[in-house]
Amino acid sequence: MGLIQNEHLKQVGFIILILLLGILLFTELSPFIPALLGAVTFYVLCRNVMFRLVEKWRWPGPLAATLIMLLSFLIILLPFGLLINMLASKAAYAINHYTDLADGVKQLNGRLQQSSGLNLLSPERLQQLQSKLTVMLPNLLGATLSSLTSIVIMYFILYFMLTCGRAMEAALYEYIPLREENVVRMGKEVHTMVIANAVVIPLIAILQGAVAGLGYWLLGVPQPVFWAVVTAFASLLPVIGAAAVYVPIGIWVVASGQTWHGMGLLLYGFLVVGTVDNIFRFVLAKRIGDVHPLITIFGVIIGLNLFGFIGIVFGPLLISMFILLLKIYGNEYAVKRRGRPEEQVVKQ
Repeated sequence: MGLIQNEHLKQVGFIILILLLGILLFTELSPFIPALLGAVTFYVLCRNVMFRLVEKWRWPGPLAATLIMLLSFLIILLPFGLLINMLASKAAYAINHYTDLADGVKQLNGRLQQSSGLNLLSPERLQQLQSKLTVMLPNLLGATLSSLTSIVIMYFILYFMLTCGRAMEAALYEYIPLREENVVRMGKEVHTMVIANAVVIPLIAILQGAVAGLGYWLLGVPQPVFWAVVTAFASLLPVIGAAAVYVPIGIWVVASGQTWHGMGLLLYGFLVVGTVDNIFRFVLAKRIGDVHPLITIFGVIIGLNLFGFIGIVFGPLLISMFILLLKIYGNEYAVKRRGRPEEQVVKQ
């Protein structure tokens, strides 16, 4: 008995040591978590292509990984970076010409107050807006620099994940303390959820931006392409979504004297753009990953707070993994306990 107790104490002590070391490493490397999650996302998306190039077509691993990373940069990150640069330049212009912007906002508020009696922007709110715009540009530049650093680190991690993919997956299957069937189940769940969120959510954003841009162009909104891009990014926001863009634009058009155009834009936004969001976000996402709409909404909220932009993919994954771990726990332990009385009755 003493020997068994000593073994248990050693095991508990070893687990505590592993947990303390893991917490220390997690704390020190927490700034690089978005880069790691981005590398995991790209690995899940590209692993089949990588294995086909290396195992079927006999490409050298480093060459195949380099080609995949180059294509991912050109197809995904480069257009995304150009769009971010366009939005940043517009924001910088608005901040540098704040006086003109403030005068235009005051005139718009005056027209809206005359036509509807609403006073949306009091002097206090204008002062708060000015203070927020004053600090926006430095934060925007800092976020851009941080994103570039995360992209470099992400590709550094992704290269080794791709070149060592089989060995990495085998190690994960070996060291995860679960039965093999549950490890396979967890791997399939991660793969399905990453595909569902990394493909469906950006696709929905592009579709919403395109549909909204068509409405902006037909109804005479200035710079419809720019506002279509802004709408696409806003559609990634939970709950509010694209309405954060087309509602203020519609109000601005109404206040500028084009009442019918503004009302038409608002109706188009709620009926057409909103319908596109509801159909594709819930139906398509559920069909690909069997994701419940509530998991998507709350997952995006949690993910954005924890990981930033990449949290759009991994926020819903966290909730799904939590639910999956509860099921695995029931499969690993609760089912066994429920089975014991039946075994005892059979033995009797």
